Amino acid sequence: MGETRTVFAGLSHGEIIAWYGLIVVSTAVFLWGAARLVVKYRAGRRDPISQLWRRAGHMFAVVFSHKWISRRDRLTGIGHRLVFYGFLVLFAGTTILGLQTDLTKPIFHWEFWEGGFYLGYKLALDIAGLLLICGLALLAFNRWRRRPARLDYSRPDRPEGGEAGADRRLYRVGDVVFVSTLAFLAVTGFLLEGFYLADADPRFAAWSPVGWVLMKWFRAMGLTGKSAGLAHHVLWWVHGLAALSFVSSIPYTKAVHMLVGPANVAVRDDTAGKRLVPLAADAASEDVGYAAITDLTWRHLLSLDACTKCGKCTDSCPAAKAGYPLSPRDLVLDLRERAEALLGAHAALGLSGAAAGTAAASRAAGGNGAAAANGAAGVSGADPGRRVVLGEPIRPESIWSCTQCMACVEICPVGIEHVPIINQFRRRLVEQGEMDPLLQSTLETIYEAGNSLGEPKRKRGRWTDELTFTVKDARKEEVDLLWFVGDYASFDPRNQRVTRALATILERAGVDFGILYAAEQTAGCDVRRAGEEGLFSSLAEANVAEISKCRFQRILSSDPHSYHTLKNEYPAFGGDWQVLHHSELLLELLSSRALEPARRLGYRVTYHDPCMLGRYNGVYDAPRKVLETIGVELVEMPRNRDNSLCCGAGGGRIWMKEKRAEGSRRTSEQRIDEATSLGPIDYFVVCCPKDVTMYSDAIKTSGHEGALELRELSELVWESLALDA
Repeated sequence: MGETRTVFAGLSHGEIIAWYGLIVVSTAVFLWGAARLVVKYRAGRRDPISQLWRRAGHMFAVVFSHKWISRRDRLTGIGHRLVFYGFLVLFAGTTILGLQTDLTKPIFHWEFWEGGFYLGYKLALDIAGLLLICGLALLAFNRWRRRPARLDYSRPDRPEGGEAGADRRLYRVGDVVFVSTLAFLAVTGFLLEGFYLADADPRFAAWSPVGWVLMKWFRAMGLTGKSAGLAHHVLWWVHGLAALSFVSSIPYTKAVHMLVGPANVAVRDDTAGKRLVPLAADAASEDVGYAAITDLTWRHLLSLDACTKCGKCTDSCPAAKAGYPLSPRDLVLDLRERAEALLGAHAALGLSGAAAGTAAASRAAGGNGAAAANGAAGVSGADPGRRVVLGEPIRPESIWSCTQCMACVEICPVGIEHVPIINQFRRRLVEQGEMDPLLQSTLETIYEAGNSLGEPKRKRGRWTDELTFTVKDARKEEVDLLWFVGDYASFDPRNQRVTRALATILERAGVDFGILYAAEQTAGCDVRRAGEEGLFSSLAEANVAEISKCRFQRILSSDPHSYHTLKNEYPAFGGDWQVLHHSELLLELLSSRALEPARRLGYRVTYHDPCMLGRYNGVYDAPRKVLETIGVELVEMPRNRDNSLCCGAGGGRIWMKEKRAEGSRRTSEQRIDEATSLGPIDYFVVCCPKDVTMYSDAIKTSGHEGALELRELSELVWESLALDA
C-alpha cells in the first residue's frame, strides 16, 4: 500500500452521497445562525469604525499570542493555547483533505495528499490531537478540580435560586457539553485511526504514533481485519455526525466565541472607557444613553456574544468585592440573553420565551412568560417596550455600584467594554432623574459652585495663604507651568497640606508656576463617569476657555482624575496641551537634579496605584522611581500596577450612599488590610487627593489606626528635602 489512504474507505456510493447531503445541511444551519448574528448586530445603533487593516493585525497579534487570556492566569493560558493550536491544526488538516478530495483531484487531477506530505500531515495531526486533549484536560482540571471562585457563576447582585436570572445551571451544562464535545471529537479521531490501522496495517503506521499504539492494543484484543473494519465504519459515522453537529451548533452555543471573540478584539475601541463617546448635539432625551437592547451599538451587541463567562471581570471588580450588587459578567450575560430573546435565533424560531425569556423577561415585558414569548418574535414584530432592559434585568442599583475603575475592561480576554456600556446606562438614568439623592445634590452643587464641595469660587486659592511666597495668577502673567489643582486638593484640609508641600517643592526647584484661582472649576472626570454628560460638557468648555486665555508651556495636575480629563478628554473640546501628573514632574526634577534630597529617608513603605493614573494612563514607574530616589524601601502589595484594587471613590461613588451587603468590607479597608499583611510598614503612600481622603478614613475604620500612617508622595519628597513647612 502506498503512502496515502482512501478517503471514504469502506463507504458505499450511497453513503458518500448521504455524507455530502449532511454537509450541505450542516453548513446551511451554520450559515443561518451566522446570518442571525449579523441581523442581531445590525439592530443596534450605528458605530462606524476605521483602520481595518491595523485592527486586523492587532487582532491576530492578540489571538495568536494569547497574551490577554494568559494575564494573571498562566494555567488557563497554557490550556487554552494547547486547545487553540491543536484545534487550529486539526481544522487546517480537515480543510486540506477537503481541498484534495473535492477540488484539486477531481478538477485539476492533482494529488498532493501522498508521499512525504501525507506522512508529515499524519504526524502533525496526531501531535495536534494530543495537544488538544492535554489542553482540555488542563482546563477541566482548573474548572472542576481547582474550582476558582470566578467560575462558579455565583451572583453578588442576587441570590442563586432566589430570583429570576440567578439560575446559571444552563451555563454549567453548556460548559460541560462544549468541553466534552471537543474531547469526544479528539478521542474518536484517534480511535478511528487505530481501527483503520488495525484493519489495513500499512507499513507507515508509525507516522501516526497514537494510532499505532491503539492499533497494537486493538490487535492484542483480537480486533483485526473485518471486525476492525466494521468498528471503523461505525465510528466513522459517529465521529462525522458529531463533527457536523458541532460545526452547525457554533452560532448557537458557547462555541460562538470562536467567531465573535476575535471579531470583538478587532473592533474594540482602543480608548474604551478612557474617552467616552460624547452626546450628539441634537440628541433627543430618548436617545441619551441605553435603556433598550436596541440602544446598544452594534459593537456592544457583538461583544455580548464574545463573552466566555470566565468571570475575570467580576473577580477583579471592586464593587463585587465590597458587597455591592454588581457583577460585570452577569450584566453582560443578562444583556446577551435579552438580545438573543428579542433579536437573535431564539426570536426568529419563536423560542425566546422558553429559551431566554424567563421570569425576568416576562416582568420587563409587563406580562406573563407566554406573552413575552409571543411578543418577542423579532424586532419588527415585538413591542418596543419589551426591548427595554433598564430596570429588569439591568437594575439601577447595579449600574450605580460601578466605580468606573476599568479593572473589568483591562482584564477581559476578549475586549468587552463593560465601563462604556455601564456609563451609557447611567446617562439614561440621569436623564430620567433616577439617581442617588446625594449624587443629585452633588451634581447640582457642582453646577452652581463649580466644585463638588460647595465652596465659594473665591476660596479656591485660599490654600496659598499659609505659604511664605506668592503663587502666580496664571490668568494675569505668563508661567511655564499651569497648575490645575482640583477640588479636593484646593478645599479639603488634609489635602491642602499636601498641596502646600508640593507648592513648596516647586518653589525650591525654581519652577515657574501659577494657578487659575477662582477661574478653575472641577475638571468633570467623575461628573462624566456618573453619567451627567451635559454638565461635563459645560465644565469642559468653561475650563478650556479659561485655560486658553493663559500663556504657559505645560499643565500640571496633582489629581489623577483631573490629569486624565485634561490630557485625554479636553482635546475634543479644543484643549490640546502637554499634561503632567505631579509624580512625573517630581521625577523630572529629581532626575535633572533641580531637586537634591538632603537625606535618604530609609522608610519601609507600600504604594497604591490610583486607577486613573495607572489603568487609565499607564503611569506606574514614575511614582516608584521617585520613592527610590528619595531612599525608601518599596514593598509591593500583591495587587499592584494594572491589578491595583480601586479605593472605591471613582465614577462618582464618593458622592453616593453605600448600599453594600451586610458584613462586607469596603475596598479601601481591604486595601489597608492588604498593606498591613506585608509586615512592618511605616507609610501607606498615595498620589491622588481622593486616595488621601479614602485611605485616611479606611485606616481608622479598618481597625489599623496606629499600625501605619498615610503619606502622599509630595509629603515624602518634601521631607527628603528637609524643607520647613
